[in-house]
Amino acid sequence: MLKLENIQAGYGNILAIKNVSLEIKEGEIITLIGANGAGKSTTLMTISGVVSSRAGKIIFNGQEIQEKSSDEIVKMGVCQVPEGRHIFPQLTVQENLDMGAFLRNDKEEIKKDLEYVFDLFPILAERKSQDGGNLSGGEQQMLAMSRALMARPQLLLLDEPSMGLAPLVIKQIFEIIKQINKASNTTIFLVEQNANQALHVADRGYVIENGEITISGDADELLTNSDIQKAYLGI
Repeated sequence: MLKLENIQAGYGNILAIKNVSLEIKEGEIITLIGANGAGKSTTLMTISGVVSSRAGKIIFNGQEIQEKSSDEIVKMGVCQVPEGRHIFPQLTVQENLDMGAFLRNDKEEIKKDLEYVFDLFPILAERKSQDGGNLSGGEQQMLAMSRALMARPQLLLLDEPSMGLAPLVIKQIFEIIKQINKASNTTIFLVEQNANQALHVADRGYVIENGEITISGDADELLTNSDIQKAYLGI
């Protein structure tokens, strides 16, 4: 579904990612793990067109997208849930969800997707008239994920969904990530500092260090890799 070939991207004179190559097959959960500043978020933002690539190719469903704008990429079926959630705090839960479906005009299908996200996150149904800024951190993460799902993505990019959340909420979020993947066959690219949780839900994983992919493999293999255990799993 997605292939990155020798992607370079950065900010000003600084290259944040260097010759990053990876691939994601339809229906997979893939995780990208690494330390702060390793290039994880930049990789996602380059895929979604927020950061421009300086070299290499990004191929989505057989079509190069590295020159396309963010809104064009969303229309093609790629949606990102950004680090820090970035919901619209002064809009209600319902209005945030409506924004997720902004590029769609299939009203009956939008209603079905709204029911779907309310089934996933019943608390959002209870609070649909409440301003997003008044939700807890965990509820805002649920809203950010639901807003992205309202665009009906083929590929969902999740950037640090566990950041700043309580352990019980983190467990719930990761269970729902698996549920989204299985129930709707949504392909998921998960960027996460919580390597243990990420590798337990993923099919495969990549490790990025200083902007370069250094290790890749099946998630089970990475969980037992001694270098990863020392660096990211605290073993």
